[in-house]
Amino acid sequence: MKYLIVGLGNIGSEYKETRHNIGFKILDAFVDASNSSFKPERLGDVAQIKHRGRNLICLKPSTYMNLSGKAIRYWMQHEKIPQERLLVLTDELSLPFGKIRLRSKGSDGGHNGLKNIQELLGTKNYARLRFGIAAEFTKGKQVDYVLGEWNSEEKKILEERIKIVSDLIKSFTTNPIERVMSDFNGR
Repeated sequence: MKYLIVGLGNIGSEYKETRHNIGFKILDAFVDASNSSFKPERLGDVAQIKHRGRNLICLKPSTYMNLSGKAIRYWMQHEKIPQERLLVLTDELSLPFGKIRLRSKGSDGGHNGLKNIQELLGTKNYARLRFGIAAEFTKGKQVDYVLGEWNSEEKKILEERIKIVSDLIKSFTTNPIERVMSDFNGR
């Protein structure tokens, strides 16, 4: 059974430690902990992990955030993965820092990456995990904040929060999504 786990982010070293790249950061930690590594493939970096008889295809799209749907659609078709086995990891301004929220469907919430995915898949019905980055910026400074690097307080907590999300990813592949939501939302 195959799953597509996608971390959203922007390619390039200048974005590596930014809040907007939390999807990449989570997948990097998840793949490292699984003793695997990413390899450049079509439309992104891909790592394959085995977990309890399941094949997890981890994808960091190289299309930039706003065009993530192109890479996701390609890998879903290429690997014949149905949308109920797709999980997208992304940042969320409206959640407090480190808070996570898993949903089985929903709107793009103004997130351009999710908007592109929804357009290219033709549906809002796919699982997405939103990782709270908070909205601690002054008027007109949203882009600077989202593309800014983690502050020292956030860095102290980030590793523990990413570990929880890694556990959520494994649970997503072995349990009904309602149970995963119940077990992890609010943590």
